[in-house]
Amino acid sequence: MSARNDQQELTERILSFKYDPVGFVLFAYPWGVKNTPLERFTGPRSWQLQELQRIKEELRENRIRLSKGNNPLPIYLSISSGRGTGKSAFLAWLSDWLMSCWVGGTCIVAANTEAQLRSRTMAEKARWNGMLINCHWFDRSTTKITPSTWFAKILGKQLRMDTQYYYTEGQTWNEENPDAFAGAHSQIAMMLQFDEASGIPDPIWAVSEGFFTDLAELRLWIVISNPRRNTGMFFNTFHDNAAFWMQRYIDSRSVEGTDQAQYQRIADMYGEDSDVTRVEVQGRFPRKGSNQFISREVVQDAISREVAPDSYAALIMGVDVARFGEDESVIRLRHGRDARSIPRLAFKGIDTMELAREVATAIDRYKPEAVFIDGGGVGGGVIDRLRELRYHVIEVQFGSRAKEPERYLNKRSEMWGLMRDWLVRGCIDDFKQLELDLTGPEYNVNDRDQLCLEKKKDMKKRGLTSPDDGDALALTFAEPVASQHTRTSRHRRPTSSANIDYEIYGGLTYGGA
Repeated sequence: MSARNDQQELTERILSFKYDPVGFVLFAYPWGVKNTPLERFTGPRSWQLQELQRIKEELRENRIRLSKGNNPLPIYLSISSGRGTGKSAFLAWLSDWLMSCWVGGTCIVAANTEAQLRSRTMAEKARWNGMLINCHWFDRSTTKITPSTWFAKILGKQLRMDTQYYYTEGQTWNEENPDAFAGAHSQIAMMLQFDEASGIPDPIWAVSEGFFTDLAELRLWIVISNPRRNTGMFFNTFHDNAAFWMQRYIDSRSVEGTDQAQYQRIADMYGEDSDVTRVEVQGRFPRKGSNQFISREVVQDAISREVAPDSYAALIMGVDVARFGEDESVIRLRHGRDARSIPRLAFKGIDTMELAREVATAIDRYKPEAVFIDGGGVGGGVIDRLRELRYHVIEVQFGSRAKEPERYLNKRSEMWGLMRDWLVRGCIDDFKQLELDLTGPEYNVNDRDQLCLEKKKDMKKRGLTSPDDGDALALTFAEPVASQHTRTSRHRRPTSSANIDYEIYGGLTYGGA
């Protein structure tokens, strides 16, 4: 048989795997072939084969949809994995399958950092692409795999194909300008891969939805990562947005070809239920992110905890004043351990005079013993108006000096620290935005050993909304407050200390802190 016929047969065989990524991976690489990097391997690992099979089944469903005159659906796949399970190899096979079987398709690849993208993700793709049975179809560079010149000429001549958008490309992102990541489209096939997706900021995810607006038959978005954060879009593919994604957790100890004894050593050392084991071994999200200030577990416990009424605690109001158009001004009240029974009040798009009237109405209705208002930005106008109306309100500047400056950078960090301590015993309402606000901010410790809470503007860069609800609740911890009973009726205090559930500082209390 001539070389021309050999190439024709190879081409037809490869194209026959268009709807079968399992068959392609088994055929296209030199599994078990002596003197190749795969001579000791008989094929993919079990989880890899299962996920390739799942994609194959989704493609079959799309073909049925097309036969009935319906549009094909995008395939969204999210994989949360422990260390060393073969994630990057799996992504490389999928991009090779697209380039080989969906000729003319586009594959965009992103990772959590440019270093990860270049030195690991794209390097792994180049390694596997070089082992393809049809590797001569392609040229490889540091960040891109494209059709070879001769192959591109054949496609242009025989299929009239413009190969400008036929590639696998590693693209970096800029959270300051997420739209710079957008722009790729394909009527043939579109694949988007996020490697170490847990570290990719939320704005990049939002822009990425636009990659799939063209009605290509293959539209596959695959995100894969060690689950380092328990907030953000990757986390949400398993939680808030789970209905839109196929998911898989991979425990490293269940994967063939890994040192399972080493993984078990980690579990034995740190504990099976520790966050280290959950992330590194089990592929499960941590209860507390590495830099997360308040853990999701603490917040969820506060949501599920029964209210413990305390008529002797001070009722305290916190008011966070919106600075930007999309932010909300929020009023929250806390009575000792109870920040649930009195509903939040939230206002968007109102001016300072209107907000002052709403705060005054709330004061008249609930009669709190202290009202703390965020005095930054336009908050000063709200405070001035309330004082004109003869209401006693206390201005709080988030950037002012903390009462414990050796521990906290500023007042906001301190209030959030007190709130975090209170949440261990407190009760909050089951309101999703409050949960997101409380678990969203991260922190660091500066060179003076002061705890620094993440700034709102930095949270927005990560795609998170301003934590207006969280700040409103935190304001109720601005200063110790004496309850009315403390000031006027000390003899009415219970004689049993078992009924007292708040700290006392010289007759003053944080209302159940």
